[in-house]
Amino acid sequence: MNFPSVYPVACHTDHIGQGSTFVAIQGTKSNGIDFIPLALQKGATTIVIAEGADVPSSTLELLEQKNAQMLCVENTRKALAELSAKALGDPAKKLSIIGITGTKGKTTTAFMLEHILYNAGYKTALLSSVYNKIDQTVFSTQLTTNQPDYLHVFFEQCVQAGVEFVVMEVAAQAFTLDRVSGILFDGVIFTNFDQEHAEFYSTIEDYFAAKKQIFSQLHVNAPVIFNGDDTWCSKIAREQNYFTFGLKRNADIIGRILKNDPTGLKLELATTDEQCTVELPSIVGEFNAYNIVAAAGMAAALGVCLCNSKRALETFSGVPGRMQKHIVTNDIHYVIDYAHNPSSFVAVLSTLKLSYDYVIVVFGCGGERDKVKRPIMGGIAAHYADCVVLTTDNPRSEEQQTIVEEILVGVPAEYEHKIVIELDRKRAIEKSFDLAKKNTVIAVLGKGPDEYQLIKDEKIYFSEKMIIEQLKNPIAVTNNIYEISK
Repeated sequence: MNFPSVYPVACHTDHIGQGSTFVAIQGTKSNGIDFIPLALQKGATTIVIAEGADVPSSTLELLEQKNAQMLCVENTRKALAELSAKALGDPAKKLSIIGITGTKGKTTTAFMLEHILYNAGYKTALLSSVYNKIDQTVFSTQLTTNQPDYLHVFFEQCVQAGVEFVVMEVAAQAFTLDRVSGILFDGVIFTNFDQEHAEFYSTIEDYFAAKKQIFSQLHVNAPVIFNGDDTWCSKIAREQNYFTFGLKRNADIIGRILKNDPTGLKLELATTDEQCTVELPSIVGEFNAYNIVAAAGMAAALGVCLCNSKRALETFSGVPGRMQKHIVTNDIHYVIDYAHNPSSFVAVLSTLKLSYDYVIVVFGCGGERDKVKRPIMGGIAAHYADCVVLTTDNPRSEEQQTIVEEILVGVPAEYEHKIVIELDRKRAIEKSFDLAKKNTVIAVLGKGPDEYQLIKDEKIYFSEKMIIEQLKNPIAVTNNIYEISK
């Protein structure tokens, strides 16, 4: 299956072809109106702009020359969603779509639920921050929740492929920016909630309100599974078909950890009707126990019994870039993980601390993103780790040294001796190997499965996995860690 490159409606000229509608959206860095001439050149016959938008006279003349239609709308983002759905015959309405939101755990829970449903005999699709998938065909992705033009083309491809269930991650921005406008969900999992995206939401209450918009887009009687152990989630009003999951309190579906060590995770799962024990040799950590219970809970609400979920979960091999282990020597293990906020840092590092004598963490913070969390993450890393190597992580337009200095603000004076600074991320990973001792784990956090760095206006190919493989066998790995593309 080849994913279409040209869409009937699109907000980026890369997806415009003959007869397409181009929706000109004002973004944070660019204005879609500036790209109308290119869209017309590529064959767009309809241009959608915001009411009152200033269109250059040369562009208006070109519209007339090309005999193209111009539509003015109140909200271009919502128009993109509505027009995309209409052009493709509202494909989302022909699918059962399960939305997963929350601050952390969305990706792993989505992968687990899709795996359960697929193994239960359903034809499935997945929309995630790692990759997208229709049946067993994988497609790359760059956003947690894609733009609506992509989403509706994806849904249309799902319909053609006979997909029954689509499991998708849904970010808070997907609601705020109308990416999922018009989509009704047939089930929702709310994993947890914590501070994140302060660069986008002025208060944590605003962020929570954005997440909660998912409840306004539910089909009648659609099941909702939310974390009963989470302080913020406990504020969600209980409605019909709303169920809790958890580990620490009475819940509609509850998990009890029987084993949590480097050899894997063993859980007892129970609902009011069923009980079983599941063991996952490649999965560790209390945070993953929550993901398992959430996925099994939603599967149960959709009609998949716990025994079928157990069989599926025991064949689950994990998610790329989530607690991904690499054994370099008997005494030195690397773990690559996407953790990039305070709660994820606590979850990952507290888990690793239980299994290793010496913990090293390599991380930075993304530029042009939530600055509030930088010192908090610095303090958490210094608390749990024996050594912290501060480095670069997608600095974008910000200065790398400035980001590191803001992280350092949160490191208490008694932990300053733990800090090593190496702004070159490749050298930082290599230096961590030299700093290792007996029974050491080196947690390389922040990028997970991403194989690039964003520095200034460049996107640089960067593979943490390849760097670590080179430490295992320097001769076998070629020198192509970096390739630069504009």
